[in-house]
Amino acid sequence: MSNTAEKFTAAPSTKEKQSNGTLPTVPEKPKVTEVDKNLRELEDPLCSPNNIQKISFQDVTTASFLIKGGVEYTPCPKSQLSGQLGMTIYLKKEFLQYTGSFKERGARYALLMLSDEQKKRGVISASLGNHAQGLSYHANSLGIPCTVVMPKAAPIMKIQKCRNYGANVIVHGSDMAESKNLAMTISKEKKIPYINGYDHPHIIAGQGTIGLEICEQVKDADAIVVPVGGGGLIAGVAAAAKSLRPNIKIIGVESEKCSSFTNAMQNGAPIYTPNLPTLADGLAVPCVGYNAFATVMPLLDKMVVVKEEWIALAILRLVELEKCVVEGAGAAGLAAILAGHLDEFKDKKVVLLLCGGNIDTTIFGRCLERGLAAEGRLLKFIATVSDRPGGISDLCKLMASVGVSIKDIMHERAFIRDIYSVEVKVICETRDWAHTEELRKLLTDNYTRVIFSDVPLAIPPS
Repeated sequence: MSNTAEKFTAAPSTKEKQSNGTLPTVPEKPKVTEVDKNLRELEDPLCSPNNIQKISFQDVTTASFLIKGGVEYTPCPKSQLSGQLGMTIYLKKEFLQYTGSFKERGARYALLMLSDEQKKRGVISASLGNHAQGLSYHANSLGIPCTVVMPKAAPIMKIQKCRNYGANVIVHGSDMAESKNLAMTISKEKKIPYINGYDHPHIIAGQGTIGLEICEQVKDADAIVVPVGGGGLIAGVAAAAKSLRPNIKIIGVESEKCSSFTNAMQNGAPIYTPNLPTLADGLAVPCVGYNAFATVMPLLDKMVVVKEEWIALAILRLVELEKCVVEGAGAAGLAAILAGHLDEFKDKKVVLLLCGGNIDTTIFGRCLERGLAAEGRLLKFIATVSDRPGGISDLCKLMASVGVSIKDIMHERAFIRDIYSVEVKVICETRDWAHTEELRKLLTDNYTRVIFSDVPLAIPPS
């Protein structure tokens, strides 16, 4: 990697990027703010705009040699989704790593590269969860003290797992920026190395080993679709894959609720971007890494932004058809395909990186329900029916006649003007969109007042 300071070359304008197909259409430029002054004062020297370090193919191969045997060589099989989507899909299953995500690769390499003195003092980092778990687990296995600072929004399961791996866990801050501020303060006061989870040069190189494996497992892949948060994963994968296969396309995907990389592209350099709560919490990084941005920009072919509904639907699809339990970030690549952002790869071979599977059980349940609702398979409606004996029963029989399953039902009399009527709210499950449309027609034909609550969740078939 280059240790010489470099200046950013301004990224092409929004219009130029759109004409080249490398920037998603964004309704309006998201609001951005300046990085807090305190964060600037506590700048990480290894992840600084004044000391850009681009990751090379040699850096990735070195990392691959050193971490071999310490992390899983994950499978990349052909997906059953291929026939439905019109392209040959391969799934790189990084959620099968011991701690449930790709973050182990970079964490182990960064720890192995510490000096003996640094290993004695230990390390510290700020993380939403996956990097913290990978760092905690491998630090414990290598006998290195580890402290992780996690924001309050981090999933409870991830916080507990870090403690189980022997790390000193500090829960602080409303987002990653505040957590990092505290971690950097502790690093400076106690003189222990801070390991950035997405922009440390060794972290990026470690994540790049995934690119080497993909090129070995799918020898004629046309594209690799990578979820993007801080940018370290896509930077490492691009550095490896583009060196071995210059013609392979590198596609980045991020959620509309945390489009930090898209903003960085529009700005020409990383810029602080407030994030909103998202299903893809692993991608919620407010500012893209400087080293990652400089490394990937010359290699990036396209960046797309997906809606939350598509992420929920992608999680559902992976569970139903692949028996894969992934978190929102891991489903982002499939979400981009389902949303139609990658139709140019029809009849081609595409590798989706399922980067993590650490999802809270309660959140997972909500994602499945939201996925069903987004696809129109979970329908909510309010119907006004007769309050005479058998009125509600007739409604239930009508729904049963077309094979609809009632999930929840309640009725209300007090706020209805007609004392001979009752308002019934129903949540029901259908087979598919056509089945939903059949039910809608049946209800509107038999009842004068039916209100459907399917907007904006319902995604009609194309």
